[in-house]
Order: sequence, then C-alpha cells, then structure tokens
Amino acid sequence: MTAAPEGPPAEDPNAPAPAPPADAPSRRSVLGWGGAGLALGAAAAGGTAAVLGRGTDQAPAALTGAAVPFHGAHQAGIASAVQDRLHFAAFDVKTRDRAELVRLLREWTRAAERMTAGLPVGEGAVGGLPEAPPDDTGEALGLKASRLTLTVGFGPSLFARDRFGLDGRRPAGLVELEKFPGDNLDPARSGGDLCVQACADDPQVAVHAIRQLARIGFGTVAVRWSQLGFGKTSSTTPEEQTPRNMMGFKDGTRNVSGTDTAALDRHVWVAPKDLAPAASWLAGGSYLVARRIRMNIETWDRTSLREQEDVFGRDKAEGAAVGRAKEHDEPFLKAMKPDAHVRLAHPDSNGGAALLRRGYSFTDGTDGLGRLDAGLFFLAYQRDLHKGFVPVQRNLARSDALNEYIQHVGSAVFAVPPGVRDTGDWWGRALFA
Repeated sequence: MTAAPEGPPAEDPNAPAPAPPADAPSRRSVLGWGGAGLALGAAAAGGTAAVLGRGTDQAPAALTGAAVPFHGAHQAGIASAVQDRLHFAAFDVKTRDRAELVRLLREWTRAAERMTAGLPVGEGAVGGLPEAPPDDTGEALGLKASRLTLTVGFGPSLFARDRFGLDGRRPAGLVELEKFPGDNLDPARSGGDLCVQACADDPQVAVHAIRQLARIGFGTVAVRWSQLGFGKTSSTTPEEQTPRNMMGFKDGTRNVSGTDTAALDRHVWVAPKDLAPAASWLAGGSYLVARRIRMNIETWDRTSLREQEDVFGRDKAEGAAVGRAKEHDEPFLKAMKPDAHVRLAHPDSNGGAALLRRGYSFTDGTDGLGRLDAGLFFLAYQRDLHKGFVPVQRNLARSDALNEYIQHVGSAVFAVPPGVRDTGDWWGRALFA
C-alpha cells in the first residue's frame, strides 16, 4: 500500500461530452435506456451530480450514464473523477512491423472515441452482413456510457533496441522499477509493452471496452495480464466521501485533487523541461505505476482494533489521524508510531513526494490454501517516478508496520502520453512521428 498524498481545486475535467452527430445512432436512441450503471453503495455516494430532465432533481453521474470527453490536452482517466469499476490490461506487442503497430493504435483510438461516447465499435454488433463477424461483440448494447474512460500507456520494453526504432525516444524517466524489500513479484502479472486502463461505473462497460481492443489487436498484440477492480479506494474529487480499502480503512485521504490544476502541474503532468528533445512527445503526459498488492486478509481480521489503528496511524471510524478529531485535520506525524503507514507515506516524510492515486480493491477467488486472494490494485500517476513512487515505496518497504499484512505481487510502469486532441489525432502519434 503506498502513499496517500494531498492536493486542493480548479476546472472540472469531467463535464458531459458533447452529443454525437445527428447521423450517429446512439445506444440510447436505438435500444432505449436499459442497463443503468452500477452504484456501489457508499462508495458511489456523493458522486458528481448531473441534472435530470427539466426539473431540479439531481443524481450521481453513476446513475445518469454520462459520457466523459475523450479528446483533450490530457488523457481522461487520470484527473477524471474516479469511477466505481476497473478493467486494466497489459499487452505484449507480437508484430515486428512498426507500421502495423501504428495502424493498431489508430484503430484503437477510433474505437475508444466511440465507446467512451456510448456508441458501438464500427458498424456495431447487429445489422451488418450475416456472413461476416460483426464489428462489435454486443455485450454493451443498451448500456449507457457509464463515464467510461480509456487510458493508454507505453512500457519500457516497447523502446528496446531492434524493435520499432523507438530506443532514442525513450524518456530518461521511463525505467523498470527496482526490486523493493519484501517484493514477491510474479512475472506473469508484471510488465507489458502497452497498457489500457478502462474505468466505468458499470463493470460490463469496462470489460466490453478491453475486450474490443483485444479483439481489434488480435495477431498484433496479446493480453499479457489483466486485473478487474471494484470499490475505488481513492477519490480525485475532494467533495466526495473518501472510499475504504479491503482492510476497512479510508484510503487516499490526502490524494492529489483532479480539479487542482496547480497541484496537477506540479506532481502529475510531465513538463517539456523535464524531457530531452527526442522525448518531447511525453509532454503533458504522466508516468503510471501499477502494483498488485495482496492483503493477508485472514491475519488482518484477527488483529485487534487498537493494533489496526496503530498500523495505519488513523482511527477506523472517522479516518482522523492520531490525536485529531476529523479525517482531514492536519496530522501530527510524531504522535504516531514510528512505523505507522500514514507517517511513512506522508509527503513530509518523503521530501514532498505526492502521487495521484486511482486504486481499486480486488478479490480473485482463493489462493488454493483456503485464503482469499484479495487486496489493492494500486494505480498512481506522477510527473517523475524518482520524485514520486520510488522514494515513498523505499520508505514503506523498509519499515512500514503494514508490511506484516501485505505483499506486492505484481508490478509495471508505463509512460502515458498526452491526450488525443481531435478526431485527426491518435494515441502515440507524436511518439511515432
């Protein structure tokens, strides 16, 4: 479990998308309003509100099926308000043909534009030639956009010599993470040439999106590993209630705010001055760390409340730091035990390091020994790995009391390019120019 940094507010990057052209049939117009996005109880409460009809009643965006704009200076799914569900996939590129990879990224972009607007891929799942496979697999027919965002990243391995001629364009900051004390990483759940993060309020919408991209890429890319997540464990919108992780504690109290443009510029978006000229394609993008963190649920559940609160440095009910009354009261770090998680993860203990977190809980059956395979799928965006995740994780891996109850079992890092500006642009265009 890694840092829970801080941040304050400015413009809303999640305003509803403009309506699609009149000649583009939406799922709504063709099939009605069936299949509302799921709301996960308290985790969904307090979501972004949108006006329904002509009255003054408001409902969370999770219930309106609103679309998040796909085009912009930055990719959606980073500073955007965190949705309730996740399907994350890492891909290996199988082709050796650079033109084929470029063609795939163009096709992925066009498909993503449609899916995030609540439209089927290509000509859709029905109505085409009966003798040909449909362009869309159809499991999202009748479902709303559900605030679907799709975010793409490029792994260090994509820049290896003798692959696609990109070795000279690799940003200096895009490096494989070091092995931290306590890591027990599974190579089958780590790494990847490409990643796609699909977030939505309806799990079927998120799964459908990854399925379509994998289908489009068949033969060019193959899924290396994937992870489903539920119950967001951090929020990028400060007015929302802070979600709880599988250990029952509020998580991400001091997260960077997705509406604080100054904090985003300082901690999340890569600036042109951070990059050599050959790597300038990443300006306006970010670095993503993905870590699969297994929780020893059975051991934790038999630990006293007092010890649980000492481990985190916060009380379980309110989320207040030791000696404080409210969750957002400024913590007094020295009042906590020296190995308390909050004390070690706090920016003041890490030279001001701050991350934008988009974590999700997971439970993937059992481990074969009668224990839940459950925990946190940790996602964090930052401007600089060596001023963000790396120093924080070094500090935590060395002496965090939480290490008795968790283990990092999967890991990957990606360079996330800036946003797709318009319908003529595509994911990674500047990298391959």
